[in-house]
Amino acid sequence: MSEASENRAATYPTSDREKEGALRRTKALATGALALCAALFVSARFGEARWPALGFVAAFAEAAMIGGIADWYAVVALFRRPLGLPVPHTAIIPANQERIARNLGRFIEANFLAPEPVRAKLSEVDFAAQVAGWLSRRDRAAALAEFATRRVPQVFAAIERSGLKSFAARRLRDQAAKVPLAPVVAGLLDGIVAERRHQVLLDKLLGALSETFGDEATLDSLREKIRAELPSLFNLFKADAYLLRRIVASAAAFIEEVRADDEHPLRAEFDRFMRSFVDDLRDAPEYAERLDRLREDLLGRPELATIAEELWSGVRRLIEEDLASERSAVRVHLTAMLVEVGRSLAADPRIRAEMNAGFVEALTSFVESQKGGVAEFIAGQVRRWDLTQLTRIVELNIGRDLQYIRFNGMIVGGLVGLLLHAIDVLALSN
Repeated sequence: MSEASENRAATYPTSDREKEGALRRTKALATGALALCAALFVSARFGEARWPALGFVAAFAEAAMIGGIADWYAVVALFRRPLGLPVPHTAIIPANQERIARNLGRFIEANFLAPEPVRAKLSEVDFAAQVAGWLSRRDRAAALAEFATRRVPQVFAAIERSGLKSFAARRLRDQAAKVPLAPVVAGLLDGIVAERRHQVLLDKLLGALSETFGDEATLDSLREKIRAELPSLFNLFKADAYLLRRIVASAAAFIEEVRADDEHPLRAEFDRFMRSFVDDLRDAPEYAERLDRLREDLLGRPELATIAEELWSGVRRLIEEDLASERSAVRVHLTAMLVEVGRSLAADPRIRAEMNAGFVEALTSFVESQKGGVAEFIAGQVRRWDLTQLTRIVELNIGRDLQYIRFNGMIVGGLVGLLLHAIDVLALSN
């Protein structure tokens, strides 16, 4: 902005009272200038016979007076009928209120709310930095956490009343029923086998067998089985006890051998078994059918709904009891999380840039979707304006500048009249 523009902006009236006073003064000056031209014309005409040079003054004043009157008529015709006469194409603004309202709305929609200028203006604002700065202050984060947690019981109650919980449960159940379990389980087991974590399962099984062989009740049961299978003659010599000791000793030795050797052939055989099982689970239709039936049976059991209901009630009760406490853990952790989010956001320009781009796109889309309504709102407001009020608003804001047209009309008209009079004088002298 130039220095002259800055000075004008600084001195231009801002309130309606100031504008009205400035307009009244400018009108008075223009009318006074017009009256001065009329007085000068009359005086010059009376003195022209004695002083012929006054003809130039009279010509200037006459043309200036005509130009001033013409421009006065043009300015007044914008706002009202000059002298109250029903002249066509006068009172232009009041007579075209509907068209002005419609075109003003369209003009604002097309020029002020177009996507490119809106996007360019929004891009100048660092929304993410403002969010980061706001959240980085612990008192503000705590206030936001307090506001959010205070609404949690209302949210729970709304979910209960709206049936959203039942709807979500049905959707989860329906989605779970569509998931093919065989590939999921196969992929999970494949990862376990690839990392040899299934060998832990083998170690657990071997440990359980070793403990079983050390249990007296189990040994007595095995001894009874052996005694029942042996002929009576062998039982007389207590062959059952001997066989049991040999079986248990051999089994225990074998188990310890496997547990101590990571490369034992049994482990390799267990590896092959697991890989074969994973391949069958991934490719064999019968495994997929079995798993699907198992899932359907599980999802259809009423106990599952009971467990889900109890889980929901327990979580809700736990959260509500915590939020009712003065030193709520949820509120403390939420405040800390918000502060950390603000600090992380302030320290990461890439995320801020992405957030700002998201804000710009979202707000631009919102303005684009609503600009028609904004334009219609503005047009509707203009349509509802009282004609007197509409005229006054326009006249207060541009009337002062329009009055200067009257000054320009008098000056230009006077110069033209002076030029024509000079040409006339020169033509007569020749």
